[in-house]
Amino acid sequence: MHEVSVNGGIGQIRIADEVLAIISGTAALEVNGVIAGSHPAGQGEMSARFARRNFARGVKIGLLDDGVKVDITIMVKFGHKIHQVSEEVQKRIKTALETMVGMTVKEVNVNVAGMRFEKTAQKPPVRR
Repeated sequence: MHEVSVNGGIGQIRIADEVLAIISGTAALEVNGVIAGSHPAGQGEMSARFARRNFARGVKIGLLDDGVKVDITIMVKFGHKIHQVSEEVQKRIKTALETMVGMTVKEVNVNVAGMRFEKTAQKPPVRR
């Protein structure tokens, strides 16, 4: 685990990269059309989805000389325009990190691992 250091004026502020990943994952899940993400190490594992208790899954934080880089893997709900959803994810993550942490976000790379169809609620069979 890396720590991000920010000069707080009267001392150092250290923020674990997991915190940045949680902020990023939460921001991505707020975008209409994003339904799940997968862990970058196992992008082929479609079963690895964002869980409400693990917002950092599918998010990798990289430190650059002059800011932070975010790589996120998401899944998109079928019927949404992938490029529009991805661009909104980029904007939301950048805004969230810059607002909450005060760091410069240099890159937000969105990897779309797949699409999911919305499941329709099935009615129970009628017994006669």
